[in-house]
Amino acid sequence: MPDTPLAKKLKTEISAHGPLSIARFMDACLADPTHGYYRTRDPLGAGGDFITAPEISQIFGELIGLWCVEVWRSMGAPAPLQLVELGPGRGTLMADAMRACSVVPDFEQTARLHLVETSPVLRKAQQDRLAEYSPQWHETIADVTPGATLVIANEFLDALPIRQLVRRSGAWFERCVGTDKNGALVYCERDHPCADNDLVPKKMAKISSEGAIAEIRPDAAILIEQLGARAAAHPLVALFVDYGHERSAPGDTFQAVSGHGYADPLESPGECDLTAHVDFHQLAEIAATRGLRVHGPLAQRDFLLSLGLAQRCEQLMKNADDETARAVARGAERVVDAGAMGMLFKVLALGSESVPAPPPFEP
Repeated sequence: MPDTPLAKKLKTEISAHGPLSIARFMDACLADPTHGYYRTRDPLGAGGDFITAPEISQIFGELIGLWCVEVWRSMGAPAPLQLVELGPGRGTLMADAMRACSVVPDFEQTARLHLVETSPVLRKAQQDRLAEYSPQWHETIADVTPGATLVIANEFLDALPIRQLVRRSGAWFERCVGTDKNGALVYCERDHPCADNDLVPKKMAKISSEGAIAEIRPDAAILIEQLGARAAAHPLVALFVDYGHERSAPGDTFQAVSGHGYADPLESPGECDLTAHVDFHQLAEIAATRGLRVHGPLAQRDFLLSLGLAQRCEQLMKNADDETARAVARGAERVVDAGAMGMLFKVLALGSESVPAPPPFEP
């Protein structure tokens, strides 16, 4: 298979500066200004590479919208409210959420919609779907207007670049991407062990198994720090929905997705989605050190059923024709399926100390 344009660019960088960290490789593949996966296409839906819960069932976004209303009330109904979505995809989740919120005019009038999105293609889709809410776009959450804030992030964290550390002879070495004698992209390791042992999550620092892999997400830690700073100044609640594990554990979860199937992450740089599982335990520990209250994680299934997914499904099916009713039922079942999304995906909420636990995380 011939090199992609980004593969050629990365090989030139490797030739000049040496192997790339997994984080640098992942960031280039997803966000290179010219050849990055998310910069050049709409990856969602049947014609794309993957599908997300909001695209599967409208109930997903509707329940999150009503959840936002309840959390806003628990904050004391501040006005204005900065309503932020990280990585909004086509705008489907937020469109469904805002439609559900229309039953509470006060919320709809006070919410100021902010979308953190770097893809020009997806920004256009979001504009088409959300124009009536006058959204503002940002490169990072640091650019969002200060004030009381609600943050929604569905399948955002998994695309943040990871670093991988490999256990060798009692030390940790960073795993990288280099080239072999034939010029093909291959995995390799740094010649010298990591100088900063603090890189390794506490739960994995004592692992001695030869070849064990620890994964960290520096950009997730930066995001949590930014949320902590906002939460210290104004009421804040952030909701993260993503796939991953509740407890930190070693393992290589770096993967590529293309055409709704798995692919080799090194095979076609810039042409595949690259992700890695989210370590929710690690995130929670970081959040606690930044003064944030941690709620969860819960399995997506438990979260959605607690918010009334079954009741909303029944309501939608009541007056629908048979075909529509079956589609509604299939979508709802898929997002809570215990053998798939329902248990693999987790929901974590982070908030200011002054804000009560959001539903359904209450004691």
